[in-house]
Amino acid sequence: MSNIKNQEKNALSVHGLHWQVNAQPVLSDIHFNLQEGEVLGIIGPNGAGKSSLLRCLYRYLKPTSGYIALFNQNISTFTSKAFAQKVAVVLQDTPQHFDMTTRQLVALGLTPHKSLFDGHTLLDDAAIDQALDKVGLLDKALQVFESLSGGEKQRALIARAIVQDPQLLILDEPTNHLDVRYQIQILELLRSLNISVIISIHDLNLASALCDSLVLLEKGELIAQGSPDKVLTESTISRVFDVCCEVHPHPQHGKPLICYFYGYGNEYSCEHDKENHSINVIT
Repeated sequence: MSNIKNQEKNALSVHGLHWQVNAQPVLSDIHFNLQEGEVLGIIGPNGAGKSSLLRCLYRYLKPTSGYIALFNQNISTFTSKAFAQKVAVVLQDTPQHFDMTTRQLVALGLTPHKSLFDGHTLLDDAAIDQALDKVGLLDKALQVFESLSGGEKQRALIARAIVQDPQLLILDEPTNHLDVRYQIQILELLRSLNISVIISIHDLNLASALCDSLVLLEKGELIAQGSPDKVLTESTISRVFDVCCEVHPHPQHGKPLICYFYGYGNEYSCEHDKENHSINVIT
């Protein structure tokens, strides 16, 4: 009975996911669950397979084998429109040559919920204004999207996803072009939406602070999954990312806070003396 209840709470379930190119495995036996309303972070070094995994989840890529279920329904069975009504995606790279205003771009999020002859309503305007306000771009509404900064473009795309009113939001490194303040604000905003979120992210401390659970990948394989304190251990970080660190509870929220050590080149690994806070370089 408990297994059935847990399945009912899953927004997304991934079972035995494999994806390969020219017989070369890119993702191997990936499995995890995302519960409704939770934020799940996908972490790992460059080339770990984070973006490839997300592309499978939002149906840009078709897995070689395995099963992905959205609210207990195989994602391959959704029509394009039905899938877009449930899942919104924000990619790393902002679109180029968009000859429209920020407001017009954000309004595109309404498309999956409109039929061919549906008109624009006052409720639509309110939803667009609210989304722009949430990402701090209300004053840029009439500015041409192409003229925005990289960080502003990324926030506009998140506003478009908010207007889409999804049940699951997938974001591929959305904080890359943002300064620290907006990185924190955007992730806190995602948490406040009360929807299920999957986000790939490089900053392990941000992932620790603002994700409910983490999936750690290395070379396309699942290394660890679970709560931040389970995944972000000193030994795991050292082995996967090849860095020296100490992990302590954050003074504000108690989740892992990672303190990195410095002073070694790419050709070295290192160990550190916790008592004396010194680095020992191992050739």
